Amino acid sequence: MSDQSPPSGQKSALRLSGSSQSRFQVETVTEGARSSAGEESKGRFRVVNFLSPTDGAAEPGVDGDSRSEASLHSSTGGLSHFSDTHSNTYYLRTFGHNTIDAVPNIDFYRQTEAPLKLIRPSLSELHDELDKEAFDDGFPSGEELTAAEAVTQKDASDTKGGTVKFGWIKGVLIRCMLNIWGVMLFIRMSWIVGQAGIALSCAIVLMAIVVTSITGLSTSAIATNGFVRGGGAYYLISRSLGPEFGGSIGLIFAFANAVAVAMYVVGFAETVVELLDSIDALMTDEINDIRIVGTLTVILLLGISVAGMEWEAKAQIVLLVILLAAIVNYFIGSFISLESKEPKGFFGYNAAIMIENIGPDFRDEETFFSVFAIFFPAATGILAGANISGDLADPQSAIPKGTLLAILITGVVYIAVAISNGSCIVRDATGDDNDTIIGPLENCTDAACTLGYDFSICKEGGCKYGLQNDFQVMSLVSGFGPLITAGIFSATLSSALASLVSAPKVFQALCRDNIYPGLHVFAKGYGKNNEPLRAYVLTFFIGLAFVLIAELNVIAPIISNFFLASYALINFSVFHASLANSPGWRPSFKYYNKWVSLSGAVLCCVVMFVINWWAALFTNVIVLALYIYVSYKKPDVNWGSSTQALMYNQALSHCLHLTGVEDHIKNFRPQCLIMSGYPDSRPALLYLVHAFTKNLGLMICGHVRTGYRRPNHKEMMNEQVRYQRWLLKTQIKAFYTPVFAEDLRQGAQYLLQTAGLGRLKPNTLVFGFKNNWRDGEMKDVETYINTIHDAFDLQYGVVLLRLKEGLDISHIQDEVLSMQEKTPGMKDLLVSINIKDFDSDSSKESSKTTSCQSSPLIFRDTKSPSTKLSPADERLLTASQQFKKKQSKGTIDVWWLFDDGGLTLLIPYLLTNKKKWRDCKIRVFIGGKINRMDRDRRAIAALLSKFRIDFSDITVLGDINIKPKKHNKEMFQEMIEPYKLREDDMEQEDAERLKTQEPWRITDNELELYRAKSNRQIRLNELLKEHSSAANLIVITMPLARKGTVSSALYMSWLDTLSNNLPPILLVRGNHQSVLTFYS
Repeated sequence: MSDQSPPSGQKSALRLSGSSQSRFQVETVTEGARSSAGEESKGRFRVVNFLSPTDGAAEPGVDGDSRSEASLHSSTGGLSHFSDTHSNTYYLRTFGHNTIDAVPNIDFYRQTEAPLKLIRPSLSELHDELDKEAFDDGFPSGEELTAAEAVTQKDASDTKGGTVKFGWIKGVLIRCMLNIWGVMLFIRMSWIVGQAGIALSCAIVLMAIVVTSITGLSTSAIATNGFVRGGGAYYLISRSLGPEFGGSIGLIFAFANAVAVAMYVVGFAETVVELLDSIDALMTDEINDIRIVGTLTVILLLGISVAGMEWEAKAQIVLLVILLAAIVNYFIGSFISLESKEPKGFFGYNAAIMIENIGPDFRDEETFFSVFAIFFPAATGILAGANISGDLADPQSAIPKGTLLAILITGVVYIAVAISNGSCIVRDATGDDNDTIIGPLENCTDAACTLGYDFSICKEGGCKYGLQNDFQVMSLVSGFGPLITAGIFSATLSSALASLVSAPKVFQALCRDNIYPGLHVFAKGYGKNNEPLRAYVLTFFIGLAFVLIAELNVIAPIISNFFLASYALINFSVFHASLANSPGWRPSFKYYNKWVSLSGAVLCCVVMFVINWWAALFTNVIVLALYIYVSYKKPDVNWGSSTQALMYNQALSHCLHLTGVEDHIKNFRPQCLIMSGYPDSRPALLYLVHAFTKNLGLMICGHVRTGYRRPNHKEMMNEQVRYQRWLLKTQIKAFYTPVFAEDLRQGAQYLLQTAGLGRLKPNTLVFGFKNNWRDGEMKDVETYINTIHDAFDLQYGVVLLRLKEGLDISHIQDEVLSMQEKTPGMKDLLVSINIKDFDSDSSKESSKTTSCQSSPLIFRDTKSPSTKLSPADERLLTASQQFKKKQSKGTIDVWWLFDDGGLTLLIPYLLTNKKKWRDCKIRVFIGGKINRMDRDRRAIAALLSKFRIDFSDITVLGDINIKPKKHNKEMFQEMIEPYKLREDDMEQEDAERLKTQEPWRITDNELELYRAKSNRQIRLNELLKEHSSAANLIVITMPLARKGTVSSALYMSWLDTLSNNLPPILLVRGNHQSVLTFYS
């Protein structure tokens, strides 16, 4: 539909004239007044008809302020359309300006709380009937995007004057490079070359590059699969794999970054202490000096971080310039060989030194993997940019470009430094100018010997120079030594600063999602950039605690496993999302492969155990413990994770697979459709059925919505979501399925025919007994009985539950709500509003059926004297909870009178397998003859043994066919008296007419024909009271009534008589197909 507004603001009528066979006609109706046709305007909605192809001239009399139309015949058929002329601005307007239907707009897809957020028109606004709800015609006539522009301008102003956002170079590339180069480049790279040799050092670097490159590709894929907010690795993993993995790895990743602060600060402190030692200015001893310097450094870094991201970013740029200058300075110095440096092991590039240093020379119990464990933290800086994703202007573009380029640049530099170190510096040197070779070279075989020096004394230990002994050897090589020291300061401080910023940001995002409720206090941010000051303080104390260890080689392996665990899950996230094949997984970064990501995840796990198996085991135990905790707590979040997508795929695949497999008796399980109405209105029915379907069979809570109002499908959909959540919250494993229908029988037919999916389809209909059937209208009884017939027609089994107190507790809602304000004790007692349904027990007709709202059912103290409920309601509330609690020791009495396929026996067996019913024993009652009771007992005992069903007793009822007591027969006659047709007292034609109008009436012929069956129900009730009055539950075969022969009133009387004044009783009738077998 379209609505048009003249530019002048005066809404005038405009038509295209045409014959009665018009093909297309648009009629604009005057707002608030009657049109020429006499119809009133309905808000934004307009009338659309058809116009003849040959018509199109403008209607005479329309002035220049009104819209005019011109005819222009196309060459492809002569159909008229409006001309686009420069004289009429109406045709120059934006497409969609004259309709409430909206054109595609990015603001419709934003998840923002902006007050002027543009909202897409709902389907109801576009589709509902005109008289259902009129909308204000306040849509701007020419400026449709005003609200969106306002939001955009607001965001722009916030960006300019508020938060600081970084591009890919400043925010990702620089930050990653600084973090990757870190402490290892200047302090440990030469030592690694001395231990592992050039070849294995390059292998160590390449191995780290492979891990980080695969992880970088995976990070890029996740980061480009939608808008990325703050939280770095935690955000990427949690939004991909869900809160369980995200919550566990987020905590570990934040902790690893906090420990990384200590690692970099200790590297910085080592350099400072060595400088102090060189000038003999130590304060105490080396270890304690490292602790003192490290503590002061962490305090300084905390001050810079707290000052804000802008200051931190400026500091990073300065540090990068110093670092690059130091790297260039080293390579320049490596080409300048000075004699003064030769005694300390630096001879310039030399083939003999390179050949000697190609192979490994592991000392002090070091191995390839122990050396790799010390180096690998240098590669952990690849997520430095992703960790501040919330502070990036365009994370989707910045993270892939900056991260991958940083891995490439730093990897090349590390390999170049490794080759350079191994080619110009020997492993051991004394530093003594007097260690030159004077005599023959027979006893000297080292590369230094060919260059005139004999450092063989170093084999005995004690040398302080060379790759193996001097951590500051790169300062010796460089052209200007102090610049290398400045580079070390720059590398260590920049990495420490990046980690000190990353850890609080990740931790704040984790706390904001409230995955761990006790940590929510750290989610609070301060200032325009929402700085996590509390998390900064926590990170400071964690970092300070590890600074006190003061041993770099001890700290480095600790965090390696934590970072590797994070990388493994990032890689696994991409594999998992690709495997789930969700339509929502469509990253704009295409250079990834799910199998490469999986291999990266496996490689990370292997490296974890290779570095330190017990630390890897410890890390995995922590991740698993946190995963179990989050899974148990079940945080109320929905991030559309790949776990959900894969779960859907598996469920769909299994459902389809089940359809190709024929049902087998051994796999039969009761799959119940419960006519419960609102699930919380009949809790006893739900709890009992759930007891034998939990973790075993399907359970669907069906609800037929009827009423005089037109169907409100939106309301029904909202309630479906709400009650499904209620079922999950109360841990009832069931589905809630409401339907609209003209009457209850029609709704039940809808559910019986359509509920379920494939093999996951109900086979048993369960509903409550209609206790108040004699107080209501008999047409409701007719509907009730016909529903049973419909179920049998569709080959369903039928189960009726009767409690003498009743089932439906919804009529108490008004009383409770009215007393809640007066009585504080009533706040815990909430029940649902009465909705008339199949098994309504209330003797009062509710006047509140116009409301379809219902509150969750909560019971705390139903016996509180402050409730002021009637004694009957008190008993009803107590009875409604009896199946929720553990059953006391007692019996389940099974009256297996007729063979219905075994459902009457299977349900009690399933109940006794559950914890709440485990103390109840099964007693079986069967009909038989007095003269062969022992034989019948042995026969049924043998059958039950073959079925492998335990029982405590078998009773054969030999007196089942004895006539019932006279007063019980009289009570039955009184029950059916109002429903008799009494055809003998009227003309045959009148009797037939009355029977047609009221088919539930009982004819004399019918009553006589089924007199024996009526007496049997009376007699069975007597026997039930005699044998099972103390049972916890009675399960009895439900009598059948032949459709079209037995009237509804008579059948209802049988059911009522049979189950009257008894403990909880289940009337069960299977579909007469075997559900039990004794074959293997």
